Amino acid sequence: MGKVMSSGQRSPRNSTESARPGRHAATSRRRRRAVRQTVVALRRTGLAAGLAASHGVPAFAQVQAPSQQHYEIAAGALAPALRALASTAGAPITFTAVQTSGKTTAGLHGEYGIDQAFATLLSGTGLAAVRRENGGYVLTPATQGDVRSDARALEPVHVTAGADATKTEGTGSYTTGATAAATGLPLALRDTPQSVSVVTQQQIRDQDLQTLAQALRNVTGVAVTTWDSERSFFNSRGFAVDNIQYDGVPTSLRNSYYGETHNDPIIYDRIEVVRGATGLLTGAGYPSASINLVRKRADSKTLAGSASLGLGTWNRRRATVDLSTPLSSDGGVRARVVAMAQSKNSQLDMYHSNKQVFYGVVEADLSPRTTLNVGFDYQRNRPTSVTWGGLPLVFSDGTYAEWDKSKTMATPWTYWSMTNQTAFANLEHRFENGWKAKLNLAHRKSEYDARLLYLSGNMNRLTGQGLTPLANYTTDFFQQNSLDAQATGPFTLLGRRHEWVIGFNFSQSRDVQISHAAATPLQSTGNFYAWDGSYAEPSWRAGAIASVDRTRQVGAYSALRLSLTDRLRFILGARQTDWRNETLTATRSHSAFTPYAGAIYDLNEVYSVYASYTDIFLPQNYRDVSGNYLSPVTGTNYEIGIKGEHLNGRLNTSFSLFKIEQDNVATRDGSNIVPGTTSFAYIGAKGVTSKGFEAQVAGEPLPGWNVVAGLSRTMAAQASGTPYNPDIPTTQFRLFTTWRLPNTWHALTVGGGFNWQNRTYTTIATSLAGNVVYEQKPVGVAELMARYEFTPKISLQINFNNIFNRKYLVYLSGQGTYGEGRNAMATLTYKL
Repeated sequence: MGKVMSSGQRSPRNSTESARPGRHAATSRRRRRAVRQTVVALRRTGLAAGLAASHGVPAFAQVQAPSQQHYEIAAGALAPALRALASTAGAPITFTAVQTSGKTTAGLHGEYGIDQAFATLLSGTGLAAVRRENGGYVLTPATQGDVRSDARALEPVHVTAGADATKTEGTGSYTTGATAAATGLPLALRDTPQSVSVVTQQQIRDQDLQTLAQALRNVTGVAVTTWDSERSFFNSRGFAVDNIQYDGVPTSLRNSYYGETHNDPIIYDRIEVVRGATGLLTGAGYPSASINLVRKRADSKTLAGSASLGLGTWNRRRATVDLSTPLSSDGGVRARVVAMAQSKNSQLDMYHSNKQVFYGVVEADLSPRTTLNVGFDYQRNRPTSVTWGGLPLVFSDGTYAEWDKSKTMATPWTYWSMTNQTAFANLEHRFENGWKAKLNLAHRKSEYDARLLYLSGNMNRLTGQGLTPLANYTTDFFQQNSLDAQATGPFTLLGRRHEWVIGFNFSQSRDVQISHAAATPLQSTGNFYAWDGSYAEPSWRAGAIASVDRTRQVGAYSALRLSLTDRLRFILGARQTDWRNETLTATRSHSAFTPYAGAIYDLNEVYSVYASYTDIFLPQNYRDVSGNYLSPVTGTNYEIGIKGEHLNGRLNTSFSLFKIEQDNVATRDGSNIVPGTTSFAYIGAKGVTSKGFEAQVAGEPLPGWNVVAGLSRTMAAQASGTPYNPDIPTTQFRLFTTWRLPNTWHALTVGGGFNWQNRTYTTIATSLAGNVVYEQKPVGVAELMARYEFTPKISLQINFNNIFNRKYLVYLSGQGTYGEGRNAMATLTYKL
């Protein structure tokens, strides 16, 4: 500790109010609380603590914290707990990442003086908080007492944080202090031996991200393909992403038919994406990525919230409200309600949708160490004149087709109604010895009701004739019950402190599909050039059960984080998964043992190198042309990389190399259909290998400047060397940045972004020209934003998307779907 704060010190990314000079004044204003008023006042002097120290004035003498305060700091990693204490007490403390690496605390709950609070929090860690004459603190090895006075200590650095190091709401940041999405242990990004991206609450707001698909289009290494007006699919490292978690509880993506990709991020604190295999926590899955949607918490003990009104291109109208309030006088019981209503058209002719979201949660402190959350979320989407599939890409003679972005294959009678509801309960208890146990329960109900029209075939370039219609009327009902139990905590072995996580999860789902066959013949599509949607709807027969699908998955897992030295840590884990599926015609069951191994070595206080390995196991729901289910995907996943934590944790960087080896990967069998269905048939591809790299930077390089950027390259090929999924981009670049202007212009924030991808192609069979390769050249799309705060409570934000009105495809595989053209959205926000 030869300087005030080294570049390797870990700084919180979950602070309710930023401690960085001149940073996010609006965040500080809207987060004012009685306990922290004096701290906020100090920040608003702009560099008050730092300037006071540099002029020989004791910084802490400017503002004195109360002698007794109430603390609610969860057990867990020591560094974020220290920052949480500093935030609540308004007491600056200096420490390095090396001092706190691998150390945990039992937490702090109740009324304490500052010295007593530090002593209790540091109990058993071998460290002590030394109080300086100016009132600040510095962390040193413990000697005579838990808290000592030392006039020779270093100058204090003021750091603040919330008790939850993973939370991003209120931080104003594009990065996070920790994540548990990969291993179940709350670890800093540089301590996690896999590639992780986090779409924070601030990024969601700045980019005005209104769907999960929009959010993932901005994640390093994730490709989003939009098949039609309602369905988007995610790919990472060459493979489909089939795993979505809610608050860490796994569920199935259900192939996007239930509208999960339209999930509105307004109810989430953050979206965590762990790339590569995540079998330790999720069980069966592809080695592509897992997506964890983390709901907002009811953690405010005072009335707080916001409301907004938005107006945009294509007659978009959007209204939101987000309110938090205590339900008891002491704030021990709290509630939060989030609601959204949206109506919009699109660039497609005739299209319209209405969307509603509701989220309510009550959080109660059953005791100083026990917290219960009970909540419900509801997302409803009612689009009409929807498309099913895309537009023809080539004509029968092999020439490329070109369409207006507004061109549609829909009719006024097509619709795709989707509803998702989830009731959940989370119980967490923090033990005095630093261990934490939690239990998550969830019940999900999803359903869709769709009447659709699909046009396929080879279209004659001169006459517009040749497309074949397929009508579909389907209703589907899905239910899933989930349980996840987990315990994490520290233990001592051979004189060193380590961590252990053990868990069990169970899920059981039932999916019933009812199909309505057309009772009357479909008419000819005629000349598609003249298509205006006036295509007669067929009469439908009464519904009949087409399929009943029951899936049950049980898993037990455990992992150890072993601190072998101050610099070297190993994570060793394993999972046993039992999977069973029953349909009307078949019963399948599989068991798999999945090992996990990771190693992290700190090169210095800034950089760490890591390596990880895991097996891959995935039962498949794809069927071949005979109607038989494909055997499970098997394989191995390897990853190495380097991560950096810069500027006291305000900026995180990473670079990774990966290799995935798989067998029996589902690949579409041309245009063949599974007998008795409208689903495409698949074959198992042997020896599919994916390898590449990912580079990422996220955070705040300079005060007021936020940036998230990433470059990824993936090469996936079958054993023969044939590219695997060449319609998915292999190279992608993501960038979004904002700058809050300084001094008299501090009310203005400006920003912009740019997404680029390389060439993609697909091979299409035609009736006259044989197989034709359809190619899309590299494409880049730019966006801009600006926000002005008229007062601490009122702001106006404008987002401009695809500012150069680039015309490009977001799906090409026999058919094509165009990305959104130039559009804008203006949002007026009022904060309590």
